[in-house]
Amino acid sequence: MSVEKLDMQSPDLVNQNIEMLAELFPNCVTESENGKAIDFDLLRQELNGAVVEGTKERYRLEWPGKKEAIVTANLPTTKTLRPVRDDSVDFDNTENLYIEGDNLEVLKLLQESYLGKVKMIYIDPPYNTGKDFVYKDNFSKNTQDELFESGQKDEYNQRLVVNPETAGRYHSDWLSMMYPRLKLARNLLKDDGVIFISIGEQEVHNLKKIADEVFGEVNFIGAAGRISKKANNQGDYWAPNFDNVLTYSKSREFAVPFFGGINYDNYTEVEAEGPRKGEKYQLVRLYMTSLDPMRGCNNQRYYIECPDGSFVIPPGEVFPNEIKDGANVSPKSGKDKVWRWSYNSYLEKKDQIVVKQVRSSNLVNERGEKTFWNVYTKTYLQDVIDKSTATPNNFIEDHINQKASHELKALDIPFDFAKPSSLVEFLAQTCRVEKDDIVLDFFSGSASSAHAVINLNSKDLGSRRFIMVQLPEDTDKNSDEFKAGYKNICEIGKERIRRAAKKIKEETGADIDYGFRVYRLDESNMQDVYYKPQDYLQTNLDLFADNVRPDRTADDLLAQVMLDWGLPLSLKIERLEIAGKDVFRVAENSLYACFDKGIDEAFAKEIAEDQPLRVVFRDSGFKDDTAKVNVKQLLKQLSPETEMKVI
Repeated sequence: MSVEKLDMQSPDLVNQNIEMLAELFPNCVTESENGKAIDFDLLRQELNGAVVEGTKERYRLEWPGKKEAIVTANLPTTKTLRPVRDDSVDFDNTENLYIEGDNLEVLKLLQESYLGKVKMIYIDPPYNTGKDFVYKDNFSKNTQDELFESGQKDEYNQRLVVNPETAGRYHSDWLSMMYPRLKLARNLLKDDGVIFISIGEQEVHNLKKIADEVFGEVNFIGAAGRISKKANNQGDYWAPNFDNVLTYSKSREFAVPFFGGINYDNYTEVEAEGPRKGEKYQLVRLYMTSLDPMRGCNNQRYYIECPDGSFVIPPGEVFPNEIKDGANVSPKSGKDKVWRWSYNSYLEKKDQIVVKQVRSSNLVNERGEKTFWNVYTKTYLQDVIDKSTATPNNFIEDHINQKASHELKALDIPFDFAKPSSLVEFLAQTCRVEKDDIVLDFFSGSASSAHAVINLNSKDLGSRRFIMVQLPEDTDKNSDEFKAGYKNICEIGKERIRRAAKKIKEETGADIDYGFRVYRLDESNMQDVYYKPQDYLQTNLDLFADNVRPDRTADDLLAQVMLDWGLPLSLKIERLEIAGKDVFRVAENSLYACFDKGIDEAFAKEIAEDQPLRVVFRDSGFKDDTAKVNVKQLLKQLSPETEMKVI
């Protein structure tokens, strides 16, 4: 009896696309030396109501390397993410992720575990100013080829236009870098998910075109201009003081209206008890001098009892006959002022009333004398968010880059060109990121987005999670960052999260997740023989004895297994000892993983008692071939819902 092996690589999107097309157009499926393929000429005919005779001109953006960019997005990867516990904070319990590595490979690895699970993506990619381009993919062409294909040189190597030598691939390289990453990012968004992309004037026109193609033009839901600097004397013509935030939904059909127009700073009170404990609210006076009592306010003049046993009421000339809480009277003239709430509303929502002493009040007591008590109602922030129809302006003024400089300085971290965390927090509120949603930033830089998520959670005790991805780009040896001990940008981002979390916890005391798990992109845990056993002779039996690289730990193997099985890396991980063996338990009974040697029937019986949904072992971890077969049979008998695989 054979036991199914895990693939230990990201999904093959090409084959998935072929299978989907095969279901719709089985007659367009053909065979090639590499297996199934699509007859594109026939497919084009199936998608056209007229006879297709050849390639026709059509509206789209083309550049040298576009086809290679599409291929690159679809190719699977065998790379993996290795946990770095020493750099992490509260690794076993946190649900936040910080991933070091090329975001193209990382996005591929996240395809199954986070497919359709991310509510908001914010990225601040290189603006392609000529100084900030750092991502170079395998399909980049050499300068001479690029100049020829882009029309800047003819077949005799003569320059056709006057341009800098680098201009031949200036836009194409950037487009080829962005295109596959956007394609992969789209897959991760929830149906109501939104992506925000900050971009400068250099590539905003090209970004709009490729994003229209990737997300669909119908899903473009607007662009905002953001003031980036208060003053800037740079530039020969216009001084660049703003950038753009292009915004796309995964599906306009499911996208919720944006939310704006609320001053969050007004909501300074926090509910201390009851069903709404922890929610933020503001106090609003119940007495409004602008209300006209003669406009249908007959039941809005009544007594409210104060903590000292006295009673208050808006000023006027007539008073209720009884002196008790809720006793009311109808106004006789415009001099008899009223509350905002009717008497019935007061009775129904009395738990939202706050009566407290103040220095000055317009209210009077039962004798018509001035009092120092005032009455307020609680207006909960969440209620306003749920009911508000106000949308934000598409001109963002309050989140300039100087704010980023100030907050990094407060954390004693040197870094230039960061976006302020308040911008990401504003965007998260704008697209209504809920308390348990995921925020992804795969150009995370100094980790402003992580800072924003922690700060947002501290305000409403939310459990939003972040996923930061950053290439460990070296810092300049002459920079303040390098002199401060930060050898690459990832070191800056991780330290920024640690310090920001500590500062927020000290200031708010909020009981939230302040930790993060660090993972680092690396080559597969499996040796080459795992993926291509057909390339090795049976005489090389030593290669088949254990197909795991010798320098890899059980932690490493667990991470790759979780990704391969489509489990989020944020799930709670526990380590147990069962029958003398080290076992990982992931999210209660979602996955049991044991990579020890000597797996036998007795161990299988103990594992089966917990009825895990999934179990994984090393292929070489069984006591012998008989034990391997018996373990599978025992699990099938004792825990029928358990799926067993090996690596």
